Amino acid sequence: MQVVLLAGGLGSRLAEETVRIPKPMVEVGGRPIMLHVMDIYRHWGFREFVVAAGYKSPLIKQFFKNLHLMNHDFTVDLTTGDIDVASRAPLDFKVSIVDTGELTMTGGRILRLKKWLRNEPFMATYSDGVGNIDIKALVEFHRSHGKLATVTAVQPPARFGSLELDGDNVVEFAEKVQKHETWINGGFFVFEPGVLDYIDGDEEPLERAPLTKIARDGQLMAFKHHGFWHPMDTVRDRDHLNDLHDSGDAPWRRFDGRPA
Repeated sequence: MQVVLLAGGLGSRLAEETVRIPKPMVEVGGRPIMLHVMDIYRHWGFREFVVAAGYKSPLIKQFFKNLHLMNHDFTVDLTTGDIDVASRAPLDFKVSIVDTGELTMTGGRILRLKKWLRNEPFMATYSDGVGNIDIKALVEFHRSHGKLATVTAVQPPARFGSLELDGDNVVEFAEKVQKHETWINGGFFVFEPGVLDYIDGDEEPLERAPLTKIARDGQLMAFKHHGFWHPMDTVRDRDHLNDLHDSGDAPWRRFDGRPA
């Protein structure tokens, strides 16, 4: 099953980084966050990716073009230009990078990939959110219900403390404790080809009319993920993910207590 990586947005809330590079290339632990997302799928045996690029897409193309060499030691003959690559464990990904337009919305990007997707079920996610998602269980859940689409439902990280009031009296104070069961779209979708029929064109965000219509037609199911999930929307998010990585125990790299 192919995996679509949505990687074309402007990333304006992370402008400190995205003024020079596309958001999926912002590094966590010295590697672009996009590679961390790919590692999650690779852990479960999915290695074929289609990257829906857009903003600063040449930088993404250049990165993957050079990644084979960057992941190996090599000797170059400067007279002939011949390169002798030393044997090391390869990154066993197959990656297609498709420029889907700088201003195209997420739904439009997926629609533009239609000829790349072989008219088969496929997965899709954002290139800037990580979690210890059980991709195998996600796919099995999707196949079990027979609907057009599955979204991974996650519980957002608590960002603010909460106050419980009785009039003007604070009866309970909780610092960043998630008290209520709230679910949001965490990406990590599984789609049947029929999902593309719900997307009209470039201007359509996947998260608005297409998924709304699919849900109203009773064709959208939620795979509840109770483990770790975190987006990288802001500089604060980037720093938090780097701190987790540098601690030596990045939660998105652990599945059932085992490192990926």
